[in-house]
Amino acid sequence: MVIYERPPKHTMKLFSFRNLRILILLGLLAAIAIYSKSQLLTSTAWLEPLQVVIYPINADGDPKTTLYIRNLHTDRFSDIDAFMVREGKKFNTLEKNPTHTRLGAEVMEQPPVPPDLASRTAFSTMLWSLKLRYWVWQNTPDDASNINRVRIFVLYYQGTEDKPLQHSLGLQKGLLGIVHAFAKKKMDKRNNIVITHELLHTVGATDKYDTNNQPIYPQGYAQPNRKPRYPQYRAEIMSARIPSSSTESEMASSLKKCVIGPSTAKDINWLGANTH
Repeated sequence: MVIYERPPKHTMKLFSFRNLRILILLGLLAAIAIYSKSQLLTSTAWLEPLQVVIYPINADGDPKTTLYIRNLHTDRFSDIDAFMVREGKKFNTLEKNPTHTRLGAEVMEQPPVPPDLASRTAFSTMLWSLKLRYWVWQNTPDDASNINRVRIFVLYYQGTEDKPLQHSLGLQKGLLGIVHAFAKKKMDKRNNIVITHELLHTVGATDKYDTNNQPIYPQGYAQPNRKPRYPQYRAEIMSARIPSSSTESEMASSLKKCVIGPSTAKDINWLGANTH
């Protein structure tokens, strides 16, 4: 007679350290998602000005960059609010002053570097996003008013004007922007274009240029119905370039040369229920 032994029971450890970490991570992601949703609804309602704070960072450690940052003041970013007021009038926004931009304190710590594009995965992007949010919280702590605050961290370099800086980015989740800019006063107006471009990303605007950095027709053109089509004389802010042909364009020299087109206005809810 063969006696079969009952196999040993394998009990799952519900409260293992690994499971606890997963639960904590899921809880953190859920809390961030809820907070981000509140930010999204508030920031795109346009019932009050977005509070835009510029935090400068010396990205290259150059003494000239240190001096440049030391001499910065809020007036150097006044083009941004003037642009938003002018363009808001075109779309008859409820809030007549869509943004209120000011200079914040210098941040001494560099933000985490995003994953390399070639090896980027959904997980590495999520992990970097969490690291960035933690870095932001460490350097510019949250308070009750943050739900309507956009934080733009501007990394300044001496650089050379014939060599592009790293790609800037704007994140709608968290209302955060990372901008790479030149620490030269003569470049302030173009820096403000990049800052405004990333600012609009934080409230839902999408890029309007192709893989060759050329404006996409028609949404990336300031005057898509112009005849003849070329040359154009203005740039749509989310392409930021003025086309001289279907394959050639140059970056606008200032926000005075930029506009918000209907596609971008729709992205940021300027064509939604909150206008009259």
